[in-house]
Amino acid sequence: MGKLYLVPTPIGNLEDMTFRAIKVLKEVDLILAEDTRTSAKLLKHFEIGTQMHSHHMHNEHQTIEHILQKLEQGQNIALISDAGTPAISDPGFLLTRACVDKNIAVECLPGATAFVPALVNSGLPNDKFVFEGFLPDKKGRQTRFLALQEENRTMIFYVSPHKLLKTLVDFVSYFGSDRPVSVSRELSKLHEETVRGTAEEVLKHFENKPAKGEIVVIVGGKIKIKKEKNES
Repeated sequence: MGKLYLVPTPIGNLEDMTFRAIKVLKEVDLILAEDTRTSAKLLKHFEIGTQMHSHHMHNEHQTIEHILQKLEQGQNIALISDAGTPAISDPGFLLTRACVDKNIAVECLPGATAFVPALVNSGLPNDKFVFEGFLPDKKGRQTRFLALQEENRTMIFYVSPHKLLKTLVDFVSYFGSDRPVSVSRELSKLHEETVRGTAEEVLKHFENKPAKGEIVVIVGGKIKIKKEKNES
């Protein structure tokens, strides 16, 4: 049996690539990449000549069986996404589950992922949190927000730049204008920025200064108000 390696790649700064990740990518028999054009630049930078095949959300259902056959024949395969850790809002879960079901070894290397630095940078409680990833665009969006209204853990969202204002408006509507929010964009890149404040303050900031790049939004959970017993 071969082994499936889930290998994180930098979310922006190439210096965040680990020595171990480079070693694994050089030694495996095959690399599965979300976008081979994007990953080709990374492999070239680190002088990695391993064969690469495409594996993304539009073809993963069709390619899994073929990949499993290669693993069962003894090949070692690495899965990478365009940036960050595979399976975190990227392809990887289906293949990992299939390998687990077949008793094929899976090893996930530690490494870059966008939500961890955004969470730590936010200054909001990080002892307990919930990762929501991308919100639904239309169907199910209101239902999701209603379900999260009573959430008291810190919440993490991935948001596209062109949907940031709409999302911040929704935060004000469903969570209240004074709910603490932190928006981190372009993490580890030249124009990295984190904007913190209430939902209303952050909304006004980005109304005046449209956001660009990859965005992670951290939202404080609902604060439970303790009822004090009246003393007679």
